[in-house]
Amino acid sequence: MKAVVTLSGVRVAYGGPVALEVPDLEVQSGEILAVIGPNGSGKSTLLRVIGFLEAPSVGEVRFRNEAVGAGRLLDVRRRMATVFQDPLLVDDTVFENVALGLRFRRMADSEIASRVREWLDRFGIGALADRQARTLSGGEAQRTALARALVLKPEVLLLDEPFSALDQPTREALITELGGILREDRITTVFVTHDRWEALALGDRVAVMMGGEILQVDKASRLFRAPVSEEVARFVGVETILDCRVLSTQAGLAVLDASGQKIEVATEAPAGARVRFCLRPEDVTLLSPTAPHVSSSSRNHLSGTVGRLVSVGPYVRAVIDCGFPLVALVTHRSVEDLGLREGSPVIAAFKATAPHVIRQ
Repeated sequence: MKAVVTLSGVRVAYGGPVALEVPDLEVQSGEILAVIGPNGSGKSTLLRVIGFLEAPSVGEVRFRNEAVGAGRLLDVRRRMATVFQDPLLVDDTVFENVALGLRFRRMADSEIASRVREWLDRFGIGALADRQARTLSGGEAQRTALARALVLKPEVLLLDEPFSALDQPTREALITELGGILREDRITTVFVTHDRWEALALGDRVAVMMGGEILQVDKASRLFRAPVSEEVARFVGVETILDCRVLSTQAGLAVLDASGQKIEVATEAPAGARVRFCLRPEDVTLLSPTAPHVSSSSRNHLSGTVGRLVSVGPYVRAVIDCGFPLVALVTHRSVEDLGLREGSPVIAAFKATAPHVIRQ
């Protein structure tokens, strides 16, 4: 794939601390690059730089491998479109909101009508064409804003937290719809969010930002399974992180000492190495201590007691004391079937391939 936007040696500073420092980053043609990080991490600054809305203090941003001087800025910006958290609709009909950019480009009325109808239908809001924008629900308004951006056939779509104000069912439905459209049309997209699950659902690649720096950028599935540091691991949802020592290793399978517990992990780390053991809560299965191996092909079965149970929507976050705190995410049905309560004995099971090991 060819890069559409390339950042080289980019730094943004506002007279004090550095707000953004990106040695190199490429946005590939047709990909969805999701950028995640906490508030103040530099995500929005990065988006403005990629969209040529803010010039870096140092470094270069290229569009299709060409430098963009002051004389080309407007032309390049017109080849992009941005959707924000607030849809920013004008006080007119849905049709006229989606047609707005095309009218600015003085397109023929017949072409405007055809393209607007196409995108209203693709976002499932064709029946709302004559509705006033001020009467729309949050999801309908955001669909209108997305249609207004995509009707322009942008070469790059920039999404700045576009789902954060929506309720959960609307958010999930719109992410699924939008992802299908972006991949079908191969629209190059940069999407910033603080929600790791949105990034995983929509992104082809994910970049984790903290303190103005990109700490890791990788395919979405790999980044969530193999974070490069404890900082990244915690942000992407790894809750059990332990300092361990490798006791032995054979044929790609190592035995770790974790606070006195022996854990088998698929890793090439040599005997004697110090490693950081990372385990996602959804990779842990809880079993009854009276039948620990039933319905489990896992190599690791750690005896423990339930320390804390916290409901998190359809799941329960269980903290198990195994000599160290181990976190599992299980269903309410599992809690009921196992009779789990604080202080009850339980077996925490997980496969040797589930943990990720970071060499120290």
